[in-house]
Amino acid sequence: MSTDNMETFRKSSYGLDAHGLYNLKYEFWNLGTEALIEHIIKRGEGILTQGGAVAVTSGKHTARAARDKFFVREPSTEGLIDWGEYNQPISQASFDTLYGRVQSYLQGKDVFVQDVFAGADQCYRHSFRIITEHAWQSLFSHTMLNQPEDEEKYREFIPEFTLISVPSMAAFPPIEGVRSETAIVVNLGQRLALIVNTGYGGEIKKTVFTIMNYLLPLKGVMPMHCSASIGPDGDGALFFGLSGTGKTTLSADPQRRLIGDDEHGWSDNGLFNFEDGCYAKVINLSEEDEPDIYACTQRYGTILENVIYDPETREIDLFDASITRNTRASYPLPYIPNAALDKVGPQPRNIIMLTCDASGVMPPIALLDPTQAIYHFISGYTSKTGGTEAGVGDAPEKTFSACFGAPFMVHKPTDYADLLRNKIIRHEVRCWLLNTGWVGGSYGIGKRISIKYTRALLKAALSGALLKESMHQDPVFGFMVPDHCEGVPDAVLDPSASWEDKEAYLTSYRELAASFQENFLRYQPYCPPGFLAGGPKL
Repeated sequence: MSTDNMETFRKSSYGLDAHGLYNLKYEFWNLGTEALIEHIIKRGEGILTQGGAVAVTSGKHTARAARDKFFVREPSTEGLIDWGEYNQPISQASFDTLYGRVQSYLQGKDVFVQDVFAGADQCYRHSFRIITEHAWQSLFSHTMLNQPEDEEKYREFIPEFTLISVPSMAAFPPIEGVRSETAIVVNLGQRLALIVNTGYGGEIKKTVFTIMNYLLPLKGVMPMHCSASIGPDGDGALFFGLSGTGKTTLSADPQRRLIGDDEHGWSDNGLFNFEDGCYAKVINLSEEDEPDIYACTQRYGTILENVIYDPETREIDLFDASITRNTRASYPLPYIPNAALDKVGPQPRNIIMLTCDASGVMPPIALLDPTQAIYHFISGYTSKTGGTEAGVGDAPEKTFSACFGAPFMVHKPTDYADLLRNKIIRHEVRCWLLNTGWVGGSYGIGKRISIKYTRALLKAALSGALLKESMHQDPVFGFMVPDHCEGVPDAVLDPSASWEDKEAYLTSYRELAASFQENFLRYQPYCPPGFLAGGPKL
């Protein structure tokens, strides 16, 4: 094929004029990995590293701008959105003004288009058009989402939703009603989303995720911020957790097949991945502890976002956080050796709710009954680690993020919790709380639980071996804590035993329980009474 028509070879008959985009310089339609990497290099957007991955920088934003996300308040969806901190309203007029400026800004400029699907289960997948001004963002979209099956499907492609990302253009708050020059604005009625003044790749994937979180519950499907895997016996497992809790690391297990590392749906058919790639945090990544993910950082086709490299040798340094602690690698799911290439799985047998407790008082693992599982799901407790969101420092901060992903949830947390509860009960799923945080004291005093111990606990939970051990009931939270696990010192299983100051431990534990209770007050006006019963009792 001639290079002259490569950029339009997979062009849809539903063109960019349908989005009000005219007088563009060049349109690059659905380019593959190799062609996009050539454009990235030629356009000066990134370099090839020693291992073959392409390294790029995202500009001034190296994390999600969660406080700059808005939804257009319009009649068809207004009553379904849980308006608040993460779902802020904006008027249709303000959106029209911003959209008009985006259309004007792109005139005379190159644009890259990716026509893709979110959802591996064709019964529940949705089509998205991702329009970007940077080639590396197009490669990110191509890597992270699912492509049409053949050339004819590309030509017939009509998106249900369109997302336009313009990092080089700033919003104008006085006119457009946004908080800052950065804005992520979703118009569900118009089926259009705009991202301006941020080049961070995570904004694209999380905007798609947010839209899926709106659509799927309306069909009785549970959307989840989790990783998922399949064991040797065909047993499915879900790993809920915020960034930094170990969701990607723990799901990349050579003994299990990986369905996906971040975003999934749970339907009557079973589990399915929304994506076709992984987006792993790689700061301080160790080849010894995480060999599969480390290997991906050395492969052609991987995007290294804000990772430092030697300008002469092009060797990357995964321990250098001089740009951000939120360094990332985006790579195709098949780069993980044991990936489930169809990206679907059975009904889960186990749910793991991950928390990173920086106060050092939560047990490394605990068995939850269904009511406790729903309480902890709604609570979404962890300690935010540096860099994941704008404004978060290096030291961990205690946080509660509903459904382990509050910034991406559109409906009320109890709507998702009710869906989850019904599925847990119907499929008799075992639920565990797994703490990957600190032992022997809080952050700065104790130390983080060894990943070797965490993996041993997880393996015992998934295999059922942990159910055969004796357990005691926690007097405050009520969950069951194992007394022993092969390969883990008993003292690690009992946090109080590893604290030198027992009174300080009890004080911290009570403070954490009180924080849970205080946080849950926000849901009580519309929360079923039964959900509250799963919480701590002081």
